[in-house]
Amino acid sequence: MATTHFGYQTVDEAQKAARVRGVFDSVAQKYDIMNDLMSGGLHRAWKAYTVAVAGVRPGDKVLDIAGGTGDLARAFAKAVGESGLVVHTDINEAMLRVGRDRLIDEGMALATNLCDAEKLPYPANTFDRVSVAFGLRNMTHKDVALAEMCRVLKPGGRLLVLEFSKVAAPLSKPYDWYSFNILPKLGQMIAGDAESYRYLAESIRMHPDAETLKGMMKTAGFGHVDVHKLTAGVVALHVGIKC
Repeated sequence: MATTHFGYQTVDEAQKAARVRGVFDSVAQKYDIMNDLMSGGLHRAWKAYTVAVAGVRPGDKVLDIAGGTGDLARAFAKAVGESGLVVHTDINEAMLRVGRDRLIDEGMALATNLCDAEKLPYPANTFDRVSVAFGLRNMTHKDVALAEMCRVLKPGGRLLVLEFSKVAAPLSKPYDWYSFNILPKLGQMIAGDAESYRYLAESIRMHPDAETLKGMMKTAGFGHVDVHKLTAGVVALHVGIKC
């Protein structure tokens, strides 16, 4: 039986996707409020930086993976204009529904697809940009997902991976205390779910560090990968260019 990690637990690979889905089913309605509280609003700056680095132009085709409530999809849609295309995807139906409804309420009817990043339903060489924000660490086979993202990008296209990373050493102890003591309490108070936010803290620690992820992206087919560490390494933006 093949196994993988779900936070600090070891689980059957076949169970992980369902357990991750359960986490996001539970928190979907309070996801944006919790992001603001957990990060002090910094997640908005991290996403804005990602959009700026993406360099999306009018007419571009953009695939947003694990797009959740649609923050990046909204920004990319404004950048590509009417001549471009943004596809908003997620493996979790509850998250995708919240994002789709919010985008529609704001007057944006984007292409919205329920799909698995490890089996993207798009032809090779389709998109100018692919983005995944705070979703890669939840994927069972990250190497497979990265290879799929590379496959659907056009040559010269960019993959943008925004994800939690390894915080600078002087901050590690207070960051750990905050993650394992405060986050679950916030989750219980706001979303009625402490366990999902305990999983969040654990999943961050199990995610590859910045250099390891850079190597994984190169193995997946990206010829050049830049790493932008943000907020003392709390998050990192990896930008890969397809050969």
